[in-house]
Amino acid sequence: MSAKVPVGVVGVGALGRHHARHYAQNQGAELVGVYDRDQARAQQVADEVGTTAFTDLEALLAKVKGVSCAVITSAHHDVGLQILGRGVGILMEKPVAASAAEADALLAAAAKANVPLQVGQIERFNRALRAAKPFVEDPRFIECQRLAPFATRGSDVSVILDLMVHDIDLVLHLFGAAKASEIRAVGTKLLSAHIDLVNARLEFDRGQVASLTTSRLSPGRVRRARIFQRNGYLTLDLHTGTGEFVKMKGGWEPERPEGTSLEDVVERIPLEAPEADALGLETGAFVSALKGEVNAGVSGAEGRAALALSLAVAEAVEARPLLRTH
Repeated sequence: MSAKVPVGVVGVGALGRHHARHYAQNQGAELVGVYDRDQARAQQVADEVGTTAFTDLEALLAKVKGVSCAVITSAHHDVGLQILGRGVGILMEKPVAASAAEADALLAAAAKANVPLQVGQIERFNRALRAAKPFVEDPRFIECQRLAPFATRGSDVSVILDLMVHDIDLVLHLFGAAKASEIRAVGTKLLSAHIDLVNARLEFDRGQVASLTTSRLSPGRVRRARIFQRNGYLTLDLHTGTGEFVKMKGGWEPERPEGTSLEDVVERIPLEAPEADALGLETGAFVSALKGEVNAGVSGAEGRAALALSLAVAEAVEARPLLRTH
């Protein structure tokens, strides 16, 4: 059995606490400790998971091979460069940085240090998406809805960087090498100094289209995606991890339809994948990468692509706001 890889967590707020919990449970990792500028919070989380609360970031970095970095987005660049400069790999919470230039600096630092830089696009590990992937075949249209109640956590950035970036990453992942050729978006600011509600239509150079609606003004949570392709469509409930593939039956031709109902021409395939915690899979993929094994995480380059398109959507919203409130 290979030795456990020493890891830590930098920033143990709402998200970082869960990273620490999963590393503590990972059989291939040793959670050396956690660090947070709020020392009381660091000690609280350390006590919960049975590790050490470091009062100095450099001291933690000297003892680990990789860390999850879950500080606020505006600090990703500076803290990330400090970590990478010590030759320590990073699983950076999304978005990878606040700007494309900052993301490029992180990518360059990771390449120089020859260490993994992964990004916490956790929906890649969602049970519904894992179940859908074997059936996805050249999708032409993707529709996503991501609605959530307002929370102060994440409101330091727009809802595009806080929430929509997840769906943008999924669209880029499922569309493959396609590049956005046209962006139309409207949005508004209501409860924060940043955009809180967005609808975007993205057209790609291979003819694919994505329609994304994201809000942090909803009374409840909705995370849905529909993927349309030539042989049918997939409906995913990312909140529950369930879904269905409505597949056209073999031999059916639109020019010579047979049957009188939808059920005569389609088969419904439930989407099933092994039950697993998405963050557990994500942190596990990072641990594997630190060991030099197969890297199944979302790469820094992929995170940079999702960030760049997210920023382009934000620019489109600012050019054509739905409502000016500030």
